[in-house]
Amino acid sequence: MSDTSRGPRRPGKPYRRPKKDPVRILAFDALRAVDERDAYANLVLPPLLRKAREKGDFDARDAALATELVYGTLRRQGTYDAVIAACVDRPLREVDPPVLDVLSLGTHQLLGTRIPTHAAVSASVELARVVLGDGRAKFVNAVLRKVAQADLDTWIARVAPPYDEDPEDHLAVVHSHPRWVVSALWDSLGGGRAGIEELLAADNERPEVTLVARPGRATTGELLAEEAAVPGRWSPYAVRLTEGGEPGAIEAVRDGRAGVQDEGSQLVALALAAAPVEGRDERWLDGCAGPGGKAALLAALAAGRGAVLLAAEKQPHRAGLVARALAGNPGPYQVVAADGTRPPWQPGSFDRVLMDVPCTGLGALRRRPEARWRRRPEDLEGFAPLQRALLRSALDAVRVGGVVGYATCSPHLAETRAVVEDLLKQHPDAELLDARPLLPGVPDLGEGPDVQLWPHLHGTDAMYLALIRRTG
Repeated sequence: MSDTSRGPRRPGKPYRRPKKDPVRILAFDALRAVDERDAYANLVLPPLLRKAREKGDFDARDAALATELVYGTLRRQGTYDAVIAACVDRPLREVDPPVLDVLSLGTHQLLGTRIPTHAAVSASVELARVVLGDGRAKFVNAVLRKVAQADLDTWIARVAPPYDEDPEDHLAVVHSHPRWVVSALWDSLGGGRAGIEELLAADNERPEVTLVARPGRATTGELLAEEAAVPGRWSPYAVRLTEGGEPGAIEAVRDGRAGVQDEGSQLVALALAAAPVEGRDERWLDGCAGPGGKAALLAALAAGRGAVLLAAEKQPHRAGLVARALAGNPGPYQVVAADGTRPPWQPGSFDRVLMDVPCTGLGALRRRPEARWRRRPEDLEGFAPLQRALLRSALDAVRVGGVVGYATCSPHLAETRAVVEDLLKQHPDAELLDARPLLPGVPDLGEGPDVQLWPHLHGTDAMYLALIRRTG
């Protein structure tokens, strides 16, 4: 039986087997998982890299290149799609997804890295021969040769509409975000062109790995002994690994005494813990605790004051992650699998409540760049009832004089201020506290009383926090 995937052979020319490039094959496999299974690259890539290292195929430089190829391609997908569309004779929707993944990987190497042009094209064509066959490899070769005729700035000038004619669409192509996300972020940020361009550009930068030294269990001094480690910008428990690295190789992280946690997430927990409450301060609740980062920090802070944290998470497997994150906490705590909208606890049981609600995740696009292409405006309508129900439940759970922290990893106004304003309209027995003084040293916190953090201003995820006191 003939192998038709190889295409016709030239008479007298022996067939040459394609060269297998482990780095690019791994990057292609990761992109296929993201596309086919709606997987997240930050979850798919580590086990692929670990398996490759165990087989002896990879060294540290290979792993770094594979990581750059995957994340760089995903971050600039919108821009690259526009460039590729200008180089093919059919709508992109008619290009098979695996072929488009190879084209996107090749385009990133050509326009987004320092890999020489001939090497980027030839490596991509060899990848296509391995994973697609000779016939489609010729198509990949033809398209990438067109892409290689100009640099990124020249291509953007060709494919992006002028800013003066359509600002949102221009920014969407230049900075590789869906137009509706550009519009929503601009509304939340306010201001003119400079601010939104800085924010969108920050979304496309590789974030540093940030660690948290859990109080009573680890110190920042211990973590700063690691290579290329520097103190956090704002949190007293944060340490940044400026050259990335493998956090799981650090003893304190491996033991659970420290963890990987964005500094914005740390600030949310610290602000809630620092908020003034009237009367006792003995029982704390994290009502949406999975996967456990904020809960672990809150539990450690609570233990230092003789308080107890109850960490609740609806999904049992995520509750298991919370339990692992809290294991070894120096003080008492409890983890339960419970729905925050139908809680098992009595009203008014807690002095402090954190409700970090499910959301679109538009504040973490640096870490999950593929999320920007999966989300749709209608997703906001799906989250809205749950966010409001969880915030109402949090207010019910806190006693008079206690404080609720409403948090979300999204700056979208429909998920932040709109939710809080609706609650305050319905509950005259609640008042907003000024959260800004509870983030000491952090600049550019706006007019308050709530707080919105930003990647381009604070180097954090775009976390939102409102602190609400129950008054009656």
